[in-house]
Amino acid sequence: MPSQLEQLKAYTTVVADTGDFRQLASFAPRDATTNPSLIVKAVSQPDYAPLLAQTVASHRGQPLDATVDRVLVRFGCEILSVVPGRVSTEVDARLSFDTAATIARAQRIMAMYASEGVPRERVLIKVAATWEGIQAAKALEHQGIHCNLTLLFAFCQAVACGDAGVRLISPFVGRIHDWHKKAAGAAWDEAAMSGANDPGVRSVARIWRYFKKFDVDTEVMGASFRNIDQIRALAGCDLLTISPELLAQLQASDAPLARALDPEEARCCDAKALSFNEASFRYALNEDAMATEKLAEGIRAFAADAVKLDRMIEQARG
Repeated sequence: MPSQLEQLKAYTTVVADTGDFRQLASFAPRDATTNPSLIVKAVSQPDYAPLLAQTVASHRGQPLDATVDRVLVRFGCEILSVVPGRVSTEVDARLSFDTAATIARAQRIMAMYASEGVPRERVLIKVAATWEGIQAAKALEHQGIHCNLTLLFAFCQAVACGDAGVRLISPFVGRIHDWHKKAAGAAWDEAAMSGANDPGVRSVARIWRYFKKFDVDTEVMGASFRNIDQIRALAGCDLLTISPELLAQLQASDAPLARALDPEEARCCDAKALSFNEASFRYALNEDAMATEKLAEGIRAFAADAVKLDRMIEQARG
């Protein structure tokens, strides 16, 4: 039998969730995604310290935020030398509530990639799925700059992204699971809440079925996995972005892995078409305590790692 990783690739595009590009080749993913936390983790390793130093040295005299973007683009270019598809590069999370600043930062990142000879279709600009972020992505998509909307926990975020014509969304599985497990406390039943019953899996499956039923072009990429059961339960999703640790577990197993999400079944589901304006979006998000808390927490965490990266670059400047 082929490995579970190879079986998964028959149904789903596999994406590596890492900034450590030297790990990529052994798993042969099509795409790769990064975020501030993964880049900070990578540049903290001795293997990548020279890359940070070289990039900073090559762009002395530039503003700090421009140098940060140069580092992100350098990692993206290294990743694209290994994967055949796309890389996702994230706009500073501190801009998550500023549409104009997000657009400007995304345009600059794309210009940096272009200066390295990377075509637009190989880059996704990663933006938090706030209302402001979704509006920025809508404008960027009209300019031919494709986006990956991240920190997506609520159904209203997904629907708004689809209506905005966003290329790809990254609904989080593991962080939804974590919230529900913590909220349930001693009443949590791990066995009963695993696989297809996992609350994070259910959230992504609902979005995927809705998009298939209503022919929404936006790609759905499940993200933030805690175990391979969650991954197996989403086999058939458009894409799944998976950490190297879980990719290795899938590669090490040859147990059968069946398709879990079926497009024909999705087209027959009983979902009703929805649409959100700013007021109804904000209200729907506010009504979802899990999504409200995890979105805010995620932005804070990514912003904190952006500050760490700033400091590392300042130290490298000397």
